[in-house]
Amino acid sequence: MAKNGKLFSCSECGWSTTKWLGQCSQCHQWGTIEEDVAPPPSVAPISLAPTTPALPITEVPTSLCEYQETGISEFDRVLGGGIVGGGVILIAGEPGIGKSTLLLDVAAKAAEKAEKEKKNPVLYITGEESASQVRLRAGRIGALHPYVHLAAESDLSKILGHISSEKPSLVIIDSVQTIVNPQSDSSAGSISQVKSVSSALVSSAKLHNIPTILVGHVNKEGSIAGPRVLEHLVDVVCHFEGDRHSRLRTIRSMKNRYGPTDEVGCFELTDTGIKGLVDPSGLFLSGRNFTVPGTCVTIIQEGRRPIPVEVQALTVTTGTRPSRVVSGIEYSRANLMIAVAQSRLNFELDNRDVFISTVGGAKAYEPAADGAIVLALASAYVDLPLAPGVVCLGEISLTGEFRPISGLQQRINEAARLGFTTALIPASSAHDLNVPEGITVKSCKDILEALHSVLPIQK
Repeated sequence: MAKNGKLFSCSECGWSTTKWLGQCSQCHQWGTIEEDVAPPPSVAPISLAPTTPALPITEVPTSLCEYQETGISEFDRVLGGGIVGGGVILIAGEPGIGKSTLLLDVAAKAAEKAEKEKKNPVLYITGEESASQVRLRAGRIGALHPYVHLAAESDLSKILGHISSEKPSLVIIDSVQTIVNPQSDSSAGSISQVKSVSSALVSSAKLHNIPTILVGHVNKEGSIAGPRVLEHLVDVVCHFEGDRHSRLRTIRSMKNRYGPTDEVGCFELTDTGIKGLVDPSGLFLSGRNFTVPGTCVTIIQEGRRPIPVEVQALTVTTGTRPSRVVSGIEYSRANLMIAVAQSRLNFELDNRDVFISTVGGAKAYEPAADGAIVLALASAYVDLPLAPGVVCLGEISLTGEFRPISGLQQRINEAARLGFTTALIPASSAHDLNVPEGITVKSCKDILEALHSVLPIQK
């Protein structure tokens, strides 16, 4: 320990040293070493009698850990069924993405349910904005409810006092980086403050069996700001994501002690608030106009959820060096598919600008979108639309082979539900499928066979 009683800690990984360094020796990030007050010397623990005796695991009650629905189906989907008594949920996202708007809606729905069941009110703590600002936002999105108790506090001791006195049915704290422990000399948001604040809030939630939702900031890389211990302390870690220029918002679970971590919830951000999208297909399909060349639909999987995505392509003749513009698809993946179209389909694209994009700001980063990319590109190149009702599901290798993908049955079921009539799939996956009514499955060995089956051009 340093002689002056101070330590220097990395704000990214929590690594500590006794002197200041420009670069962290653990995570190798620059400019993340901050001065922190060293903890007091450790004292040997004293053995005490347990407050509650140990029980056989078969006799431990599970009623306290039952799911409680929040009233927002998409949020409950990600949590595995709802919030759990004593569970602590951390929701992280970029500033202005809609975290506070979502949680105000959660608070209003939980308050309505608490009033009906004659439970205690919901406690909403805001450490970033004044109570009046939060009240105005709640009125704008229709989240006003008398059972939501609002307090503008940043002092940890006062927040714990609110929780102890009111015993709320749900606690929402916005945000954990703005709360200050008066017993620590460091500033708000520092590593020691975040550690002590989060530890105290988690202990309070477990002690009173109150579900607690914490809002967390993210750094410029998109990771949760503060030490890693924050993510280890809480029970659920969710990331709230979205493009500022798109209405779509998604929330996905990165850690969940009570449920799955492969579920994704979809929301639409509007002027009057945020609402869950049970069927987000309308955001990713452009009116299903089958008469326009250069479009093809695929089904991607976000966790266990199949989502349709329309891929659009455009080729324009140019006399200069051709450009490649891609949106919603990995640039390197798009270049691979352009190379496959040139080599395996004999398309002359060296003298053409190529533009490839997805509809509605969707992200189609998985290999299952390969077939839709090549077919949309081929349709744009020959200036002919694909056959109506076609969805393409398969990865394309550099040899042009149509390769199998995971979750094919769920994708075909979703395509049939949305009204698609033809699904192009890899030939090696055709024998394991249960084809639903209303859709025809065409198995293809390579992309050339898939192209000839849905595009009226000469072989």
